[in-house]
Amino acid sequence: MAGLILAFGGCGAPGPREADALSAARNFQAALSEAGFGRACALLAPETREEVAGDAGDCAKGLAQEQVPVASGDAADAVAEVYGRQAMVRLSGDTLFLSQFEAGWKVVAAGCTPRPDLPFDCTVEGG
Repeated sequence: MAGLILAFGGCGAPGPREADALSAARNFQAALSEAGFGRACALLAPETREEVAGDAGDCAKGLAQEQVPVASGDAADAVAEVYGRQAMVRLSGDTLFLSQFEAGWKVVAAGCTPRPDLPFDCTVEGG
């Protein structure tokens, strides 16, 4: 991943916004765990959905091919950090980046692993 930058800024109370971002990330992971790739695609940001569709021409087919890791473990371990209209959600086994749209939080990048002194490396990300 070339770079994923979180915009910093304040708007609104962090508690409910963090809970909403966390819920969106969990819904995305639940769809993946059930092989509900069409449902998972509906939870992707528009540019990410287009990127995933790529050569397959279909987001669900493309997402199935990406083999995004499915978070495991206790959901209580999940952490959401919200910065303005951007969020990072850490689940056991995956880190996701989300953006807030009119329709709610959408996944911008998933299957992300940290790299020392470099941006996260993500399996799925928008262009």
